[in-house]
Formats: sequence, C-alpha cells, structure tokens
Amino acid sequence: MVFQFAIQILKIKIYRTIILPVILYGCETWSLTMRKERRLRVFENRLLRRIFGSKREEVSGAWRKLNNEEFNDLYCSPNIVRVIRSRRMRWAGHVARMWDRRGIYRVLVGKPEGKRPLGRPKRRWKDNIKMDLQEVGCGGKD
Repeated sequence: MVFQFAIQILKIKIYRTIILPVILYGCETWSLTMRKERRLRVFENRLLRRIFGSKREEVSGAWRKLNNEEFNDLYCSPNIVRVIRSRRMRWAGHVARMWDRRGIYRVLVGKPEGKRPLGRPKRRWKDNIKMDLQEVGCGGKD
C-alpha cells in the first residue's frame, strides 16, 4: 500500500514537471472554445485515471473507476482550464502595461482593416479575456 502511494506521488510529480508544461506551452495566447476546454478536461481526467487507477469497494470487493469528485479530492491542484485562465489573465496584465510602440500591444488594441467574413465571428483572445474578467467579478473595468 505504501509502495503504491509512493508511485502515485512520483507519477504526479512527472505530470506536473514534464507533461503539464508541454501541454500548456503558449497557452497565454490561446483562444479557447468550449469544445477545446472540454477536450483539455477530458485529457486531464484520463491521465489522472491512469495515475490513480481503480478503487476497490470495501463491502463488495469489486473494482470501479473513480469519478471526477474523487479526483478533485485526491489531486488538489486546480484543473487545467483554470490554470490556462490564470496564465491568460497574467499575460493580459503584462500586455496592458506595455507601451504603445510594442508589437504585441498594437496587435491587441489595433483594429485590422477590411471586411470580416460572413457568419458568426470566431472567438478572439480579447473576448476570452473579457469573459475571464466577468467570472472574476471585474467585468466593468478596462
């Protein structure tokens, strides 16, 4: 039992130090849709299921998969979507403090010329930042 617990801790350390940085590389600039967020959550839950394995019922002795609430109890770090949102907010703060001649600031604030294609506009990075601010409770501020 102790040996299995030590292996789980080692696997979580590998996940945090090797796998998570590779997955989240450049996530500050991503424009996530609901479908992409769901796929990231599914990936994370699948990986945690492999790390923690199955659980044996005490009464019946049968094996069963862990549900998402049990993962939250075992793995106390925030889920991958929250990490992406916090990193995106931190990057937005850096961009907002940049001076006018920086290219990144001009891309964020500037408006491209020309016509947009017909149909529903795609979600932009700026729209994601506004949604994140509304979730935090700072929706009325620039």
